[in-house]
Amino acid sequence: MAGEPQADCLFCKIVAKEVPATVVRETATTLAFRDINPQAPTHVLVIPKSHHPDAGSLAAAEPQAAADVLREAGLVAVDEKIADSGYRIVFNTGSGAGQTVFHAHAHVLGGRGLNWPPG
Repeated sequence: MAGEPQADCLFCKIVAKEVPATVVRETATTLAFRDINPQAPTHVLVIPKSHHPDAGSLAAAEPQAAADVLREAGLVAVDEKIADSGYRIVFNTGSGAGQTVFHAHAHVLGGRGLNWPPG
């Protein structure tokens, strides 16, 4: 069932404290932690504590939780001192877009020039 923790989900296990992560922020509805394979000097993931496979399904089922993820992404940027220099918030949706963990999550990237398009 959407929203319920999934036994085979890495991010649900991180939320449950069954798998360690370097947590940088936590609220009642979100968890923010450092990416284990950073793609920029600052690379933090912000996830809803409830399980949804991607950003679209999160927004459809729990719009407030989706807003919470975005709010926390902005606060991560402030905490990490990248808000003024610029940062990117990325939601990958589907394996073709590079999503490897099917639990909605935002990548907060910054600390270097981020040209568009990426690659």
